[in-house]
Amino acid sequence: MAYILTHFWPGATEEQYWAEVAAVHPEGGLPEGQIYHKAGNTEGGVRIIAIWESKESSDRFVAEVLMPHVPEAGGFSGRPEERAAEAFNLLSQ
Repeated sequence: MAYILTHFWPGATEEQYWAEVAAVHPEGGLPEGQIYHKAGNTEGGVRIIAIWESKESSDRFVAEVLMPHVPEAGGFSGRPEERAAEAFNLLSQ
């Protein structure tokens, strides 16, 4: 079942986002198990929305790839505000 994960990085900037993505995403693609990724500036920081094939693939990425790269030179620091949910509907065009 698809899994939705959102991160809000308080105080983060778009430049920090790009530095972080360069460190944790494969060049020109998504991490294994991730099927959707969007990010944008919002009041007070950066919000990232990712859809994963499963909770397990999301948990593995966060624990083994993302958080070992925080802080990243020029990237994020601290811990994000995280929200997650099992998807009950997933539409795309």
